[in-house]
Amino acid sequence: MMTVEATVFLVDDDESLRDALSFLLESVDLRVESFSSAAEFLSRFDPERPGCLVLDIRMPGMSGLSLQKHLVESGIRIPVLIITGHGDVPMCVQAFQNGAFAFLEKPVNHQEFLDEIHRAIEHDAEHRRNQDSSVAARIEQLSPREREVMELIVAGKPMKLIATQLGISIQTCSKHRARVLDKLDVSNDVELVRLLLAADS
Repeated sequence: MMTVEATVFLVDDDESLRDALSFLLESVDLRVESFSSAAEFLSRFDPERPGCLVLDIRMPGMSGLSLQKHLVESGIRIPVLIITGHGDVPMCVQAFQNGAFAFLEKPVNHQEFLDEIHRAIEHDAEHRRNQDSSVAARIEQLSPREREVMELIVAGKPMKLIATQLGISIQTCSKHRARVLDKLDVSNDVELVRLLLAADS
């Protein structure tokens, strides 16, 4: 299995703070990518890449909490560390309800910040290891025919072509597909492909 270096994704509209935190993280040999807005982050982010997300709450456009909620609703489980210069109890509660890994107030304590970053990266790595193991176990539950259907779906073949290639009816093929999605606990073909690519990466 190929090991991909963890990245700290930093989203904050304050350029000076982005630069300062990037310098701090790089000083301890952590890889950093910074973004000035939630929209810029979403346009370039690949959820298969390991690491953690450092997120400011108040930004023009989509707020940090809105971005966090969007990631949760999209099934993206990267650890999120919230940093804010305007923290209050409702914000903190909402952040943790959405699964925030940590909530830090600006100016952040450098050592506390680095400690939380390292914990978040290890948490993400552990989650990915468990997910890989879980995916392998779920694939083992597939019948030989279901595995054939799964492999052809991942290869981008449409249902009609899969049915023809396997010599079965489209209805039977669709039933096999439904069982594949159910056993692998995904909702559609896109999620299936993403799950298998993540397990192989």
